[in-house]
This record gives sequence, structure tokens and C-alpha cells, in this order.
Amino acid sequence: MKIKAKKFATKAHEGQTRKNSTVPYITHPIRVAERLERAGFDEALVCAGYLHDVVEDTPYTSEYIRRQFGSHIAGLVAAHTEDKSKTWKERKQHTIDTVKDANKDIKALIVADKLDNLLSLENSLQEEGATIWKQFNAGYNDQKWYHTAIAQNMNVGLHEDDTPDFFHEFDETVKNVFSETK
Repeated sequence: MKIKAKKFATKAHEGQTRKNSTVPYITHPIRVAERLERAGFDEALVCAGYLHDVVEDTPYTSEYIRRQFGSHIAGLVAAHTEDKSKTWKERKQHTIDTVKDANKDIKALIVADKLDNLLSLENSLQEEGATIWKQFNAGYNDQKWYHTAIAQNMNVGLHEDDTPDFFHEFDETVKNVFSETK
């Protein structure tokens, strides 16, 4: 099923690139899925890692994902999918609320995604400096609010010994990226 999910996501994101880059978009879902797999999550969550942006960023629907990959994987993807009809702040608040109240799998999917995005941002900051913030719909202060809130809420309901290692990496990356006034 993982191979099918990776192939489908690659097809769905064909021609898309990462924000302000020539890097193929599929590199992001692959890294998210691989991070989840390295952390020991099951095949369904790894598949959701490959598929997490398909409904949000391609013409494919949640129903199509359900038919191709089953209700469980489709549910994981749906829990992470933003409603693009809402404002940026509303969408991000929904993600914060979801990560606070969700089960461990959905928390892990969200944090793996946000960590990969934040690591890319950190690299861009090192290469381009603070001008990078102009490339976002929401600037430094909004991004800081959002990522800090994810970090503050991702561990709610989890025991320390049940927290994936990459949650700690996310927390450290948030501190690194947002430690100085940009």
C-alpha cells in the first residue's frame, strides 16, 4: 500500500514545486512519510504521510482517496486537510485545535508535516536571510504564533515516553527559527 500511495502522490503532485523553488513538490510528502516510517508508525499513517497534501493541493477529493486507499487512510488525510475557503488564521487555528485534541497518529502526521516545512524554512533563512518572510501570506509574527502554538499543544494527552523523537526536533526547530527578531 505504501508503494501505491507514493506513486499516486507523485502523480497527483506532478508539475508542482515547493514554494518559491524549483524543487519538485513530491519531495515534501516523501520526507513526511519517511519520517513517520522511521519513527515506527504503521503503514496506514505512512500512506497518509505521502497523501497528506493531495486533497488540499490537487484536484483529487477525499472521496477519491477513500475509494483508492480505504476509510482509515482517508480519515487520517482528512483530519490534516485544511479548508481553503477559510482565512489563513482560521485554518491555522483549526490545525492548532486539531493537534491539541487529536490522537497520537494525527498529531504525528501534523507535526511531521510542520517539521519538514519548518526545516525547509530554516534552510531558506540561512541562505536568503529575513527577506524570506516576504514570500509568505503570513509574515514572521503570524508564523511564530502558529508554530509556537503547535509546539505548545502537540504533546497534550501524550506521555513523555510515548512522544515521537521528532516532536522534540520540532520544538527545537521552532526555538531556532523564531529565537531572534526577524
